[in-house]
Amino acid sequence: MSRAPMNSLQTFVAAARAQNLTRAAERLHLTVSALSHQIRLLEERIACTLFVRGPRGLKLTAEGQRLLDNVAPHMEAIEDALKPLCGRNNNTLSLSAMPSMTSSWLLPRLPRFVTRHPEVELNLDSSIDLVDFADGRFDAALRYGTGEWPGLVVESLLEEWLTPVASPSLLARRKRPRLDDLGELPLLCPEDPWQEWFALHGGKPPRRYAASFSDSESRQRAAVEGIGVALGRTTMVRPLIETGQLVALFPQLMKAKRWHYLVYPERSRKCSGFMAFREWLLDEAAEFRAAPPIGFAGTHVRSRPSRAPRRRAKVS
Repeated sequence: MSRAPMNSLQTFVAAARAQNLTRAAERLHLTVSALSHQIRLLEERIACTLFVRGPRGLKLTAEGQRLLDNVAPHMEAIEDALKPLCGRNNNTLSLSAMPSMTSSWLLPRLPRFVTRHPEVELNLDSSIDLVDFADGRFDAALRYGTGEWPGLVVESLLEEWLTPVASPSLLARRKRPRLDDLGELPLLCPEDPWQEWFALHGGKPPRRYAASFSDSESRQRAAVEGIGVALGRTTMVRPLIETGQLVALFPQLMKAKRWHYLVYPERSRKCSGFMAFREWLLDEAAEFRAAPPIGFAGTHVRSRPSRAPRRRAKVS
């Protein structure tokens, strides 16, 4: 029998992990057609179907899952064996960040980092995909969650608060609401914690919502366009309030259950590019927390996240 088709096996494992041909092709620096061709060659060689292709991506067949279980550990072992032999520029930083955090908070500040550290080459991947630090592609990630990432260094960046926001154009068509009659306005996204908001601040939830959107950026944009009232995250809507694109309806805020974090493996501390970025990022977060929020009336006592790194050991 001829030797194992290593290229086809590599593309198969990548596609199985990503469950999406486009993402797998990007990671392997291939075209989607080239990746599909490799998988087709592998399926012809072993005479079975490995994936079921659907509108939401790829799903492994029983044979595909069996092959992945048998092959993936060996592919990972090969990758681990090669890592020590691959040189890397110590001033290169690969960062993963959520699209909402990237566009609303990080990108407007990045010119200051580039000016301060022109020697650092930053590779930014804006994606909601979970990061597997074991594959060595990323040095760090900016994530929104509860802070439970076992085995990684987790540093708090920004706490998050929620408050109803609307466009001036929407408010111009009606009188400014009181807390008690907020539910009479067209509210967006029933999947947001509106029920908690009404339970905390009073008022009656609406029987139906104006619209729903799958991601934070779309919700925020819908509020700017006057489609309805969004329960906005202060880190995202604060710039829009300061520029007059949105208005905070009330002085009241509700603390979110999730915060923004910098997450990274211990090995990243050996990378000078990452350490320069980390120091700059923590400074930017501290400055943002300390600045008086324009457009949010009233005074709110806010606990500030610690800059000290902490390790999470338990499984979330």
